[in-house]
Amino acid sequence: MPSVVKINVLTVPVEMRQELERRFAGRAGMVESADGFEWFELLRPVAGSDRYLVYTRWRSEEDFERWTQSQGFRKGHAQAAGEAAQGHGHGHGGPAAGEAELWSFEVVQSTGPA
Repeated sequence: MPSVVKINVLTVPVEMRQELERRFAGRAGMVESADGFEWFELLRPVAGSDRYLVYTRWRSEEDFERWTQSQGFRKGHAQAAGEAAQGHGHGHGGPAAGEAELWSFEVVQSTGPA
């Protein structure tokens, strides 16, 4: 069974970029212990875009679904929402991203260094 990739596309205004990155850094370690988790990357736009990509790779669709139903997932998202509501960090309350879209893929080919 091929691995699956989930890419959460977050539209983030320039003034909220540091806040978004801070919130993700604060959640470090939560997803890594999930069964079936293989990889995570937070990708910052370089030029011409305001969309961050949150890349996760999973052993299976079922593993990803189990993660989204888990206490760790709820805790991480509740923590970020709580910090936003309290205005922690650099005084930015509310969500860091304006829009979110989830893309799903199956890994057909993968390679690394020779």
